[in-house]
Amino acid sequence: MTRIVIIQGHPTPGGHFCHALAEAYAEGAFAGGHQVRFIAVADLDFPLLRSKADWDGAPPSSVIAEAQRTMAWAEHLVIIHPLWLGGMPALLKGFLEQALRPAFMTGCTGASGSWKSALKGRSSRIVVTMGMPALVYRWYVGAHGLKSLKRSILSLVGIGPNRHTLIGGIEGMGGARRKAWLAAMRRLGAKAR
Repeated sequence: MTRIVIIQGHPTPGGHFCHALAEAYAEGAFAGGHQVRFIAVADLDFPLLRSKADWDGAPPSSVIAEAQRTMAWAEHLVIIHPLWLGGMPALLKGFLEQALRPAFMTGCTGASGSWKSALKGRSSRIVVTMGMPALVYRWYVGAHGLKSLKRSILSLVGIGPNRHTLIGGIEGMGGARRKAWLAAMRRLGAKAR
């Protein structure tokens, strides 16, 4: 049994394919005997960080502190978001900046603590939906947003391995392909991968 947190990074609550993918993953995970918790970023009310002083030492809001507890509880993180301007939506980035600050990661405030991760040993699955074909994003565009999330955020805080699923052509996708992707998410959820 694996403890899983699904971080829904779509900035609009409900009704998008990202939400259906999250539900399908959760269905598979529950069927596989895993525990699942959700963090819906669109439902959270938190300020954006605006200074190094905020980054280093401002206490987290209650919703961010709860999200940090949920992330610390989890053994596997699933981050689902649409591709906006080549990367994650700003709301998801703002959430990650708030949640993964030094005080949470090291237990220390400011520059005094060494960077040791509170999330070391966890794995992740990143699911990105996009209008363009996934191959174009990966090979022509270079998948820089995905690489940044994997290397500069998740790996930096000790999370790995960091697997990903890219789902392209979302606007023109027919019902059969959508069902196939939902089935794929259920299979990944059942395996906690």
